[in-house]
Amino acid sequence: MSESSGIAAGGPKPPSEPVAKPGFASKIARFQALRAFRHPNYTLFFCGQIVSVIGVWMQAVAQSWLVYRLTESPVLLGFVGFAGQIPVLIFATAGGAAADRFDRRNIIRLTQAASMILAFSLAALTLADVVQVWHVFVIASMLGVVNAFDMPARQAFVVDLVGREDIINAVGLNSSMFNGARIVGPAIAGAIVASAGEGWCFFANGVSYLPVIGALTLMKIVPRERAGQGESALARIAGGFAYVGRTSAVRSLLLMLGVASLVGMPYVVLMPIFADQILHGGPRGLGLLMTASGVGALAGALSLATKNGIRGLEKWVAYSAAGFGASLVLFSVSSSFWLSAALLVPVGFFMMVQMASSNTLIQNMVPDNLRGRVMAIYSMTFMGMAPFGALIAGAVAGRFGAPAAVAVGGAVCFACAAVFRLRLPCVVVEAEQVVVALQVVAGVPADEAAGDAHLIGPCGKPCAGSCPGEEAGGCKT
Repeated sequence: MSESSGIAAGGPKPPSEPVAKPGFASKIARFQALRAFRHPNYTLFFCGQIVSVIGVWMQAVAQSWLVYRLTESPVLLGFVGFAGQIPVLIFATAGGAAADRFDRRNIIRLTQAASMILAFSLAALTLADVVQVWHVFVIASMLGVVNAFDMPARQAFVVDLVGREDIINAVGLNSSMFNGARIVGPAIAGAIVASAGEGWCFFANGVSYLPVIGALTLMKIVPRERAGQGESALARIAGGFAYVGRTSAVRSLLLMLGVASLVGMPYVVLMPIFADQILHGGPRGLGLLMTASGVGALAGALSLATKNGIRGLEKWVAYSAAGFGASLVLFSVSSSFWLSAALLVPVGFFMMVQMASSNTLIQNMVPDNLRGRVMAIYSMTFMGMAPFGALIAGAVAGRFGAPAAVAVGGAVCFACAAVFRLRLPCVVVEAEQVVVALQVVAGVPADEAAGDAHLIGPCGKPCAGSCPGEEAGGCKT
């Protein structure tokens, strides 16, 4: 158990497949940063995702450029972002309940097949030169509904594959893979859009779903106990919200993610404007800017993958949120293409560290029977706030310019990070209490589970729910 400066790992472990026998994957897994590869199912999952996620990033860049080419409107760019992400806010709770009630692998297979069909549909419309903006809106909205079921199932499925003991490494490796694709995908998309048009990017994305569907089919999954078999769907959904409502440590992490999603992440929606009107880079420049952000995000994900244990991750969240905000402000005032690209590296780095660290901390604090529903709320907070942010950013950019929209968002992120840092000591204490409780439920003796955990906050009183030192100006170290 950690000291008050960090959160302890532990808790019940969900069933997962046996560790691999000696072989190529297990030899790789001897490296601490690659230890999740000792689980054969995770290795399949990771390899299947690589090609698919490259295709997803190709489609994201091509779609934003297509909308900009058809409309030259920052407001419509914001509306397309809204259309693609608002379904996550509306339907993610149902997706989380399904992830706890049904087979997660089958859910992911169905969502991947649906995403493939949508990608091929957009490719056909674009290659036939009949695509209109409303087509993009409809397909983006349908993909958002698919993601509302895919994201909670995928987040919870990772723990099914590796167990709690390797979750921090698996999250780091997943994020590394995602952001490695974020480097490769936009660069490929920029070249293809400039030479052959957006339609071939959409077609390539459709083909890229085949490897992940095949990998899911090859997995040998140990059946797990499914939650809420005697409960109604509404009761299962309410259970997830009730847990978050009574666990302030989880609530604080989700709030920080929500702020970043609402006011920070919309810089991505405005990137075509920066690439074309401010930095004069065109579609190739857009690909390079997105690639620069991906390089930073990959570095952030790798830094998490190499971390052994979750002690101190709460400080990573605070400092990375501040760094994300400050980097956005600096990016907004740059008029040099290469300086802007360089500034996007720390933007991507800090955003990824905050997101992946928050994911890991929440996964270690949530009971297994609530995992899908709580990760659905995580998805709602991170993705569900983004459409409103896209609308706001598009409106502000249309009136005051894209740099002003990004600068305001960065300043708000920095201010919220400062508040979170002041509240951090009590957040840590309550998080440790939650982890200890999970260990006791799993059969670990209470005295052993508690270890040297500090159950009294630095303010001198138990910190459960809200910090008793709040009224006196916050919990001070």
